[in-house]
Amino acid sequence: MNIKGLEAVSQADRERFAQRGLVMDSATHYITRDAHDNIAMDAQPGLVTTTSSGIPFYLSNFIDPKLIRVLFAPNKAAQILGEEKKGDWTMNSATFPIIEHTGEVSSYGDYSENGSANYNANFPMRQSYHYQTITQWGEREEEMSALARINNAAEKNLASIVVLNKFQNNTYFYGVSGLQLYGLLNDPSLLPPSAPVPKAYNSNASGPWITNGVVTATANEVYQDIQTLFVDLVQQSDGLVEMDTKMVLALSPASSVALTATNSYNVNVSDLLKKNFPNLRIETAIQYANTAAGNLVQLIAESIDGQKTATTAFTEKLRAHRIIPAMTAFKQKKSQGTWGTIIWMPFAIAQLVGV
Repeated sequence: MNIKGLEAVSQADRERFAQRGLVMDSATHYITRDAHDNIAMDAQPGLVTTTSSGIPFYLSNFIDPKLIRVLFAPNKAAQILGEEKKGDWTMNSATFPIIEHTGEVSSYGDYSENGSANYNANFPMRQSYHYQTITQWGEREEEMSALARINNAAEKNLASIVVLNKFQNNTYFYGVSGLQLYGLLNDPSLLPPSAPVPKAYNSNASGPWITNGVVTATANEVYQDIQTLFVDLVQQSDGLVEMDTKMVLALSPASSVALTATNSYNVNVSDLLKKNFPNLRIETAIQYANTAAGNLVQLIAESIDGQKTATTAFTEKLRAHRIIPAMTAFKQKKSQGTWGTIIWMPFAIAQLVGV
């Protein structure tokens, strides 16, 4: 073969290669050193395709299998008051009988028939509210979501639970407009809130505990405001509430920061509360912030004489209805029902607004 740049492999070449550990019995020719510069000189002189810097970017893209979910403010109403089931989803209204004992005594006499004992019954009513949400998912949608490692149907079901519970929590605080269904913050039976004590930083005028993100009220002023709430509870209950009564101090997360304020003896407000009110627990909820008159604080006696002060209530915590298949998709309805907050003893709740 006479090809420019190629030389035939001779027997002497084979023996020389073998001495160097190279066995090439099937080789017939090899390229000479002088022919390297002439290789492929007859190829295309320029690129026909677009210049590339590497592989497609998505081939080197990592999708983290751990899903990061957006967080929402916690649902706190049931944590503050507890939660109970009342009736079921067929109930449109509920009656809560209240009994008040009445009577009078008279001087004793063997033949006297004076004096009497009786009771008075009231039957306050509440209406229920039922609400729903619907999830839908398709077969192709499922498989496309799977490419991103997302369980599409499961995430939509989780979203439906979040939406329902968020609404339920709001009804526990605000009720539902147009119905006899009230919340912990707007029940018409609640007594009017008190005003905070005068604040030294504000020219002896009552004012908030925190201004522009800074605790401006002193520890003594914050404690005095909470004392005001306790005094209101004692007076409203005619002494049924005492210092060792189980109580809940409910306030906004921002207002709770003021409980860390320290007095001149290096004792903060939380320490003073634990010492003077041993059965007090503190709960926070964003619903107590930025009301029309400022931040709100409530001091709630959990129960009096064995009777609960209030509770949040539902008809159905969750009802998952049947899954309905279409040609290449599915849908499902979920529903809940609420009574809002039922307050049996409004006098056992004291309020302070403007902190």
